[in-house]
Formats: sequence, structure tokens, C-alpha cells
Amino acid sequence: MNVGIVGCGLIGQKRARALAGRRLVACADIDSARASQLASQHAGCEALSGWEQLVQRPDLGLVIVATAHDALAKITKAALYSGKHVIVEKPAALSSRELETVLQEERRSGRHVHVGFNHRYHRTFRKAFELVRAGELGPLMYLRARYGHGGRLGYEREWRACRKRSGGGELIDQGIHLIDLARCFLGDFSEVQGYAHTFFWDMEVEDNGFLMLRTPGRQVAFLHASCTEWKNLFSFEIYGRQGKLEISGLGGSYGLERLSWYRMLPEMGPPETTIWEYPMADDSWEQEMAEFLEDIRLDRRPSAGLSDAAAALRVIEEIYRVSGLERKSDMSTR
Repeated sequence: MNVGIVGCGLIGQKRARALAGRRLVACADIDSARASQLASQHAGCEALSGWEQLVQRPDLGLVIVATAHDALAKITKAALYSGKHVIVEKPAALSSRELETVLQEERRSGRHVHVGFNHRYHRTFRKAFELVRAGELGPLMYLRARYGHGGRLGYEREWRACRKRSGGGELIDQGIHLIDLARCFLGDFSEVQGYAHTFFWDMEVEDNGFLMLRTPGRQVAFLHASCTEWKNLFSFEIYGRQGKLEISGLGGSYGLERLSWYRMLPEMGPPETTIWEYPMADDSWEQEMAEFLEDIRLDRRPSAGLSDAAAALRVIEEIYRVSGLERKSDMSTR
């Protein structure tokens, strides 16, 4: 199965290095020099002037879409229409309403779409899922998570700060990872409360989002996504009746990836503690690609699919609604 990539920026380049033995034969980007640079790193890869030409190539079986948010749904639908399987980066669309048309095309085409919720595949989360599924924490009660960075000079002028291109701010950028991970552990949320606001950056989208989400079983997720964190931070804590898991760091500027398991003893008091540290290179991109290739081979529904993206987007849209940040296009169709 040959692969094509639309969007040759940082994420597109990471995807290109993690193809699980598949061959990259074409890439496209609005910046032709960037496409040419990526193509030059892969023997026989062709840099194309437009994504339309790429998705129609008969020698491709899989298209990776790693563009700005406003182009994700359009390119994914075109790739599905051309008979390709797709990996599309989160959030997969500007809104849940836009994503519905992609879901319809996926059903019609019989092809599979994997949404790039890459954090699920980090070593710490793979281990955490293993422990939770084995019942080591007992019934889960709640979780608490924070994810933030400090921006950079000119951040307020980048495409992520333009609502028309991004669909929103920090909630739809990094916060959507927290929502997706919370759903993985606790399930769907029936109650959504929170607030999104721009405290620091001079831009039309939020730089902070605060959420309290509750499941029908009264499990709670407290989440905070921020681009005024100043020191990059990732913290994810899962609380069960028999113990706690704490994940910190994502490697690089977010610090060493570490999972701590605090196991409650019968007499309570100080818990029994086990710590795993992962100083090695991040292999999440390879793991994610390998899983999707297996999904395609077995013709099974991807574990991170369009319905997961839609569920996360609906949470974000509710926060935007109560915060007065709802997209005008969404309001006009209600």
C-alpha cells in the first residue's frame, strides 16, 4: 500500500518517518518548496503542486492529511471519494456539523478513516490502558489533566489564531487531546460545563479552556488546556477506588515521559509506588500507523475514528457556546 501526504509541515514530516514499511510516493503542500524538501528524503517520491492531483493517483492506497484545520474535511472527503483510506489529523474538521459529511462519505466509500489522536499511542498511555483494563485501579472515579505551552513570538499571527482557519483556539488545538483521552478512560460525557477565554494573546480565539465533564455514571473529568502556561506542561491523573495513575511529560520540551502507579494498600496510608520512565525516542507515530494498517487489513473499525472526533468537537462546541465564542456559521444553521 503506497502512501501520499498532504501537508508537509512538522506533523506531515513525522508521519513520513513512521510509515511502518510502506512507501511514500507523493506529497503536496501549499508551500511547494516544503513539498519538494520532503519528497527529496524519500526515493521515488514526487512533489505535487496540488492535493487534488495527489488524492486521485491510482497508485495510492492511503492518504495522510496534515493540513490546517480548514482543509482537513475537504481533502479527507475527496480522498475517500477516490477510494483511498485516510489518516486525518485532529480535529478532522472545523466543526461536528462539517464532520458529518465526512462520516457519510466514509460509510459510502467502504474505506476507513483514522483520526490522529496520537497521544493514545505514547508509551505511558499504552501502559495506563493496560493497567486500567486489568482492573488494577478498581472502578474509576474521576481524572484531572492539564496541557499547556507558552506560545512564541508572533503566535497571535499564526493560522491557529485565525478562527476561520482553525475553528477555535487552545481547546481545539491541544485541549481536544485531553477530551479524547478522558473519553478513552471514562466513556462519553452527558454533562459539559466550562469556560473558554482569551487572557493574554491578542487574537480572536481562546488561549485557555477550563472544563468539567461528567458521565451518566457520575464520573468526572477536570481538564485545563492553556497556551499561557509559559513552561510546557503535560499532566494526566486517573483516580480509581484502589489507586491512582499519574502521567507526566511527553518528551522533548514537555519533559521526561513518566508513569507513576500509586496502589492503595489494605491499611491505606502511604501507597505502594511503581514508576516507569521512558527516556527513549517516541515511538507513538509508528505504533499508530501499524495499528491502522492492521485495521485496514482486517477491515475493522479504527479505534480512533471520526465518531471520536465528532464527540470531542461537540464538547468543545458546547464550551464555546456558553462562553460566547460560538462560530457564526454554526449559529446560523441552528
